Amino acid sequence: MRIDENIELQKIWKNVNSEINHKTTDELKLLLMSKAKQALYKFVVINAISVFVCIGVLVWLIITSINRQHDLLFLINNAMLGVIVFLSLYHGLSVWYKLKNKKCDKSLKAWFEIRIGILSKWLTGTFTNIEFYLFPLLYILTFFSIQVYFSGLDFKELFESRKFLSEDIWGIIIFTPIILALGFHFMIKTRKYYFQKLQFLKDLHRRLSLHYS
Repeated sequence: MRIDENIELQKIWKNVNSEINHKTTDELKLLLMSKAKQALYKFVVINAISVFVCIGVLVWLIITSINRQHDLLFLINNAMLGVIVFLSLYHGLSVWYKLKNKKCDKSLKAWFEIRIGILSKWLTGTFTNIEFYLFPLLYILTFFSIQVYFSGLDFKELFESRKFLSEDIWGIIIFTPIILALGFHFMIKTRKYYFQKLQFLKDLHRRLSLHYS
């Protein structure tokens, strides 16, 4: 790389971190990648947590379904929940692998473009808001699975029982809006954080693009 190009890359990095001076091109590339990985870290952590939660839910569904093979409605409820959780697990693992992959066999600019593409598709793609629609359904199905299993009654028997109709239903009416509100608040707050980090990566990519233009 020519000397003037090396100086220009140093200027790009100084805009990101003013404390860095007199770095070689390779050192600057490593620092830029390190900065980007720091921005990606929380994406990876939250996604990893969701993966382990999905695995835990699937284990629960398998065990409880085996113990309740005679209850058809319970099995249908678990099956519906299992399909959604399995698809979420598959998506989470694919995103986790792509973001966690530390190989950089492409140019730094291409490395940025790939990860920006992954996150942009995740946050602004066709199914970007599907989690907001699925969350209430997941909550209901999960509640049914847990409530029926620990009640000792069959699915239909539980919701026809006097205890459920006179006592448990009030807990559902009171706590369901609270749980849904907290869940939506967390999801919105997390999405805002994601967009901030995505914008930061796009800014780094823009600075690299200025260098190559």
